Amino acid sequence: MKFFVDTADLDEIREANDMGILDGVTTNPSLVKDEGNIEFHEHVYTICEIVDGDVSAEVTATDFDGMMEEAHTLAQVHENVVVKIPLIKDGIKALRALDEEEIPTNCTLCFSPNQALMVAKAGADYISPFIGRIDDIASDGMTVIEEIVQIYDNYDFDTEILAASVRHPTHVKRAALAGADVATMPFDTLMNLLEHPLTDRGLERFLADWEAYKEARKAEAGMSS
Repeated sequence: MKFFVDTADLDEIREANDMGILDGVTTNPSLVKDEGNIEFHEHVYTICEIVDGDVSAEVTATDFDGMMEEAHTLAQVHENVVVKIPLIKDGIKALRALDEEEIPTNCTLCFSPNQALMVAKAGADYISPFIGRIDDIASDGMTVIEEIVQIYDNYDFDTEILAASVRHPTHVKRAALAGADVATMPFDTLMNLLEHPLTDRGLERFLADWEAYKEARKAEAGMSS
């Protein structure tokens, strides 16, 4: 499974990238807004220079011509840019047109297997089902992932399944077990994948035992002299 971080924070991206396990970045207008008064395309370029992997940058237009214009602009920003397209009728048309132009795409705001099937037929490189938001309406986001995986396997679609709206480590684990190709998550969730109380307890014990060992060696050396 590939790990993407869902952020526009450059410090978070650098820290995740320094760990050597980051495969890409996803952004959206809300995340960019949180970074304050920045120039969007310059910011996307900077992210692409940090990460050696796909960086999803979203269009804001909702009509075909507007999406295509923004997509062409984004594609010129950096070779790592993947154009993020909303899952609406004109979005499906844009996905097909961009596929024919060999511009990589990520279709966002997916909430059902039927939507994902249409996106794969349109030729998107990624589909982003929103696990957490499905859970929020008392449905099971992970079941949606499992069903998309089965459908894509049935027909050998090349579209990669990018589990989005990931809220906690269990989402990541279950998405990996289901066969999702990618999980994109906030930086804090990525860091939480490392945590386990037994790891902390074991490390504390090892370090305490090491200090006790050094003290014993020091005492033994003092008696010998």
